[in-house]
Amino acid sequence: MSATSNSTPARMGYRLPAEWEPHQAVWFSWPHNRESWPGKFETVEPVMTQAVAAIQQSETVRINVLDAAHEAHVRGVLAAHRVSTNNLLFHHFPTNDAWCRDHGAIFVVREQAGRRELAATHWDYNAWGDKYPPFDRDQEIPRRMAEALAVPRFEGGMVLEGGSIETNGAGTLLTTEQCLLNSNRNPGMSRAEIEQRLRDFLGVQTILWLGEGIVGDDTDGHIDDLTRFVAEDTVVTVVEDDPTDANYAVLQDNLRRLKTMRLPGGRSLNIINLPMPEPVIYDGQRLPASYANFYTGNTVVLTPVFNCAQDARALSILEQCFPGRRVVGIDCTDLVWGLGAFHCLTQQVPATGR
Repeated sequence: MSATSNSTPARMGYRLPAEWEPHQAVWFSWPHNRESWPGKFETVEPVMTQAVAAIQQSETVRINVLDAAHEAHVRGVLAAHRVSTNNLLFHHFPTNDAWCRDHGAIFVVREQAGRRELAATHWDYNAWGDKYPPFDRDQEIPRRMAEALAVPRFEGGMVLEGGSIETNGAGTLLTTEQCLLNSNRNPGMSRAEIEQRLRDFLGVQTILWLGEGIVGDDTDGHIDDLTRFVAEDTVVTVVEDDPTDANYAVLQDNLRRLKTMRLPGGRSLNIINLPMPEPVIYDGQRLPASYANFYTGNTVVLTPVFNCAQDARALSILEQCFPGRRVVGIDCTDLVWGLGAFHCLTQQVPATGR
């Protein structure tokens, strides 16, 4: 069903929940585009099986595949790695690529008569500024996700990727100027107009802006490689310790901005520094490796690691941030050749009911 009322989701009581709130499921679009991982595609699916195995213990895993043959292939890959398919659902929803965080629906919730209800927001998608055509299949995925769940769908009417926004679930949203104000997204919209659209469709009130993203990020500065809420008033943010590193100045600027930001009521943010990993370089290209690209599941925090000394420190920090969850580090040195990691590959479906 598609929502046709002129009333916005916010006016109807919907809000964007924090990622640590309960999920009924997580959604993947299974990798199939070899051009996203040239020369390394064979290493991607084994990493995906580790992610599925970790998450499926506490939430259903929904997987978009191209067709029946692709489903059979994925089932075979999972079986070969001894991953159960008991808590998996497959959808024959063909995609152009695997980045479900950005092409998938962004789900909002509301409390209605003592029950939590779910709706999907469907935003325009242009493959990060028309960088990787075609993206026609990806544009249809939010509609198909909403139909599969039989929930209302609201069309946002502007380009927005899930990886470009981060919320505390209590009305505050973080994003970056490099991405949302980029002329390759919504050139006809002002900052004020973009902010209002976010308020109307995601039920947020306060929008906080960081500057630019890390080197190698083809998304033009997605927030999920930079700064993540881990509590209503607390963020982790990646910081580069080496002043000679190309990311140092950008991340210091973001840190300075965070220190001046205020939550509703005038509260400042609690800021926890996450290290940056050692540079990950492949075929002469600096890749956007970041510990901030973790996925917060019901019982696990799925965290990319990069086979370097900083891995242990990053995992320890996240363990302190999520004491009720198991922090699982999985080597993403090869996966990040596709220019993303676990948060980019996932989209949570909030829990409903009483």
